[in-house]
Amino acid sequence: MNVNLVLVAACALIDADGRVLLAQRPQGRPLAGLWEFPGGKVEPGERPETCLIRELEEELGIVVNQECLAPLTFASHTYPDFHLLMPLYVCRRWHGTVEAKEAQRLKWVRPDELRNYPMPPADEPLISHLTALLS
Repeated sequence: MNVNLVLVAACALIDADGRVLLAQRPQGRPLAGLWEFPGGKVEPGERPETCLIRELEEELGIVVNQECLAPLTFASHTYPDFHLLMPLYVCRRWHGTVEAKEAQRLKWVRPDELRNYPMPPADEPLISHLTALLS
């Protein structure tokens, strides 16, 4: 069986108060209205860390150094038309102020409140790893 594999890198930005940043998928995009960890599709020949540095600057207007990205876990989930492989990195240090650059809603959420935000199926299993890390 041949499966279309999509590699997406995601980042759990953690602020000084131990809260995690979630972004709401804007209308007109697949899974619109659901909350997710910022990140994006890894381009051909691109490393996940490089993708995150690019995406976080484009989406949130912040600059992240590669050494501030720590891999935590990954998600592997089959959607109807593709299979998603998504490494999740943790980042506690960045330059600049987080702001929505692509009309998405942003919310800083305490780890024990993450399950209150509806997420894509691939993101949901990541919550327990973040909760364990931050508790």
